[in-house]
Amino acid sequence: MSLSRSPSPVPGGGWASPGLNIGSGRSSPTRGYTGGSSSATPVMWESSRLKKAGGSGYPSFATQNSGFLSKHMRKISSSLPRFNSSSSSPYSEKEKLGRGRWSTQNVPLLGRLRALIGRMGRKMKIRLLILLMLLFCIIVFYNTPLVYHWRRTSWLGGGQKFVIILAANVGGGVMEWKGAREWAIERDSVRNKKKYVGRWGYDLEIVDMSTKKRYAHEWRESWEKVDFIRTALRKYPKAEWIWWLDLNTFIMEPSYSLQDHIFDNLHKHVYRDINEYNPLNITHPMTDEYLDADSRSPVGDGNVNSVNLILPQDCSGFNLGSFFVRRSPWTDRLLDVWWDPVAYEQRHMEWEHKEQDALEQLYTTQPWIRKHTGFLPQRMINSFPPGACSENGNDTRIHYDQKDRDFLVNMAGCEWGRDCWGEMYNYRELSYWLNRNPWELFKEEFVAVIWFKLTGQKVKL
Repeated sequence: MSLSRSPSPVPGGGWASPGLNIGSGRSSPTRGYTGGSSSATPVMWESSRLKKAGGSGYPSFATQNSGFLSKHMRKISSSLPRFNSSSSSPYSEKEKLGRGRWSTQNVPLLGRLRALIGRMGRKMKIRLLILLMLLFCIIVFYNTPLVYHWRRTSWLGGGQKFVIILAANVGGGVMEWKGAREWAIERDSVRNKKKYVGRWGYDLEIVDMSTKKRYAHEWRESWEKVDFIRTALRKYPKAEWIWWLDLNTFIMEPSYSLQDHIFDNLHKHVYRDINEYNPLNITHPMTDEYLDADSRSPVGDGNVNSVNLILPQDCSGFNLGSFFVRRSPWTDRLLDVWWDPVAYEQRHMEWEHKEQDALEQLYTTQPWIRKHTGFLPQRMINSFPPGACSENGNDTRIHYDQKDRDFLVNMAGCEWGRDCWGEMYNYRELSYWLNRNPWELFKEEFVAVIWFKLTGQKVKL
């Protein structure tokens, strides 16, 4: 049979492998194909050549550190579980119960963390480090007592410039012994002020306004505030402003700092001309010829930095439940005149509101006091609840408005026919509800609602 058309590489037919040859009548196998060369080297397949050379029998390749496999194979393989297979341990040990357990069970947590960090890339380590540093700064500067100290500094917060004086009734009432409600009011009011000063770096001075026979021959109840202000100015030499607060007050918006709320833009908030709101009908300005130009001007010298006394007005005149006094020689002079026992002896029977009426008298008759006195809209620092000054109904200039998020509520006059504790409790809960953080919102607006729908019971988380 002719093999001229055979696909075999060997001339004359046949294959280099003896097993593939067909019987052709030859007594001996045909020599391998020489490839046209003069040498008689037989044809070898690649696998045979590699076997003779001592190779593994499979072609090998080396990557050039590129492609998906080269970048991710190491991460994938290193994340796979590893078995406790040690070449040093005998085979009999592998047959024990512990054979095939994950090696991570015996690796300590620190070792696993080190291995995890070791598998991270350089960029990932830098990102993780920046994230941890940012988280650390947030925790340290906003959720630790350190926030109080850095907000006190003049170049960061300036909190040391402000002192809050809270009139309390430590140990007893002003005119009678305190009951459970009076103790609860004092506790909530003091806690509210402590939380506020701790957030913004201010100083808090809690003073005892209990009725005591300490001045002359009779009780000068509520006149002590003049003496306490003078004492606070001596005790806190770095303080610039003193903020007096009565006990029945509650700061509704603790997120408002005094700087942002008032003093950074004092010229926009303070008005010097009392004719803008004049419930006392005081004639202003004075027109006597012997007075200087500033005393005859409705706005004094027009410089907001010359204002040393800031107070609000309610429906009946000056209100001293919440007011500011600046450290200055003018303030020292005012406190001396305000405290003058001669004036007190002559007029105290006519001054129904005591030191408040005395200050109104001084403002009305003394031009040097008008020049340095400014007024704030009442709702900026002294909003009233609906029960106060309610003869003419709700007054948008005076009464608290939840939509506008008024800063502070003063339950003035609640001891005369109103429920002081009820009002304090109501505004305390309202303040909490208005200033809930994201976690509290999630608990109360999501978890509590779902629990109520499932069980029909209200829960306070």
